[in-house]
Amino acid sequence: MIQLYFLSILFNSLSGYVLVAQEGWENDSIERGLGFSPRNETFRLVLGILAAVTGVLKLLSPALGTVPFLGDLIPALGGIAAGFILVFGYYRDHVQAADSGGRLDRIGNAFLRWKKGTGFALLVFSALHFLFPQAFLL
Repeated sequence: MIQLYFLSILFNSLSGYVLVAQEGWENDSIERGLGFSPRNETFRLVLGILAAVTGVLKLLSPALGTVPFLGDLIPALGGIAAGFILVFGYYRDHVQAADSGGRLDRIGNAFLRWKKGTGFALLVFSALHFLFPQAFLL
């Protein structure tokens, strides 16, 4: 579906930007009053959920004119990974230190180590996915 194609590009681009630019935001930034700031925890949580849901739906409903599964594999997996990173980051910031140390924390921390690289990859793949919509693996 063309709607999922658009949403995949939109959410992967936004997620990539948030993952790359999340660190280093100053408290006196211009975005202080905006709800769509990468510093806003609720925005990151909602973006992560939407990116993951769009990634799952993109696996189930491929875009027209592409190879049914492989044509949407990288954007879908990127959306799912970005969603997991953003949602886990929100979870980690809101759980108490006494509750940490489980298997989910180890998996999440492994993903969080690669968040900047994942963000750059999402930006590149969403741009390529936009420019070449019928590519074999994009």
